[in-house]
Amino acid sequence: MKSVKSKQDELLFAVNQTHGRALFSYISRMTGDDALAQDIVQEALLKAWKHPTILQKGDDATRSWLFTVARNLVIDDRRSARFRRESATDILPDVSIADETDAALDSWVISDVLMTLSEQHRRAIVSAYFQGNSVAEIARLEGVAVGTIKSRLHYALAALRLSLQERGAGK
Repeated sequence: MKSVKSKQDELLFAVNQTHGRALFSYISRMTGDDALAQDIVQEALLKAWKHPTILQKGDDATRSWLFTVARNLVIDDRRSARFRRESATDILPDVSIADETDAALDSWVISDVLMTLSEQHRRAIVSAYFQGNSVAEIARLEGVAVGTIKSRLHYALAALRLSLQERGAGK
């Protein structure tokens, strides 16, 4: 049995040497895809290996059989769901742009909530959290004690938290 397999393997090798390039060129022209053409040639040769009587026929009959099998494999591939649902393209989709809607809404809500604070509390929050001033700097700018600014920030933050919660934006 081993000698039959090796004889079959030798015949397949000879068929590949004789017809492989022509078969690849034929399928490559038909599909426009070299990788697919290689796969189909390989599949056609595998089918030939599974049907050893084909390998024992003359060159013309073997060549005709291989080309027919390869053409049918291409047709089967084109009818497959994979082919219908996938399409190759060199055009990449547009780069997505970050959606600024959430940031705009957050900004609007914060502005709205800040307007609910008293003038003194709003100035303290804006100066500390938007302008980056320290408590000591704010106290010096406002002409009040550091403890007063700390108190304003504490009560302003509590009021902001409550106002945000009422709007469904806070925790």
